[in-house]
Amino acid sequence: MKLYLLTLLSLFGASAGFMVVPTRTPASTALFDGKANAIRDRISTVKNTKKITMAMKLVAAAKVRKAQDAVLQTRPFSETLQSVFGGLIKRLGSEAGDLPLLQQREIKKVTMVVISGDRGLCGSYNSYIIKKSEKRYNELIAKGIEVELVMVGKKANSYFERRSFPITKYYDCGQKPTAAEATAISDELLAKYLSGETDSVELIYTRFVSLIASTPSARTLLPLTATGIESEGDEIFQLTTSSGEFSVSKTEVDAAEPQEFPADMIFEQDPVQILNAILPLYLNGQLLRTLQESVASELAARMQSMQSASDNAGELASKLSMAYNRARQAAVTQELLEIVAGAAAIEG
Repeated sequence: MKLYLLTLLSLFGASAGFMVVPTRTPASTALFDGKANAIRDRISTVKNTKKITMAMKLVAAAKVRKAQDAVLQTRPFSETLQSVFGGLIKRLGSEAGDLPLLQQREIKKVTMVVISGDRGLCGSYNSYIIKKSEKRYNELIAKGIEVELVMVGKKANSYFERRSFPITKYYDCGQKPTAAEATAISDELLAKYLSGETDSVELIYTRFVSLIASTPSARTLLPLTATGIESEGDEIFQLTTSSGEFSVSKTEVDAAEPQEFPADMIFEQDPVQILNAILPLYLNGQLLRTLQESVASELAARMQSMQSASDNAGELASKLSMAYNRARQAAVTQELLEIVAGAAAIEG
């Protein structure tokens, strides 16, 4: 480079008003271009990933709304059924204890129904339900109670199948559980219970709390208590939007009051027969609602997971942009130093 500058000076003269600006050295140019291209590629990849995760979040949000609507649509039927059920139990009094589904018996065998998801990318949703199920299974085994598993959802089924747990049945309900699918499951469970093959049926599912929280829960489906499966108040969750962000509004709902039947009311059928006809419908409704709630929990977990992934992608893109700018600044500084060094060499 020095020889090149001296040659130019000799041709034009030092006082010819010609300014010599040294170009970047091949080494520094190649170093910057290689590093810059790598960073640019990473920035592009991260931004594309963010677009995908945001799209998946919006898809999950739309599905949460559908799951929520499905729960709300089935609620009037469940409330009416629970009200009639409570009224008949109250009318029958001690006679209700003779119903097979209300009889408490010694528990020697339990059927656990585990409800999980079919897909990943939903945070810790599946791992939590698996841990809850495994813990409950070990608790029952420690008490000397025989346990069999009925699986709903691919993730938990795959986990327990690989570890040789006693799985007797697997159901695939997907993300749109229907009344027909719930009926198939509840009929199987009812048959097991009434035939004496099992003494209790427990549901392990995920209770929908909010978009950022869900609780793995266990509840007894069979036998029923005299007040039904649920006697406490309930909550309805609705997905809303505020300033472009998704949130959940909660509404407290009281438990359905038992329907009052006048003492002189004459039933065309025996109340016990009516109860025997109502109970399977009641169980179907409760099981369907549990399936829908689990789906809503999975989708909410996926929404939150995709939101976190999008936020992380945004932060990473910002850091990479800063790294790219620093690399450019370092390259420019290096060029300036080379120019100054060249000028100093000419003057010297």
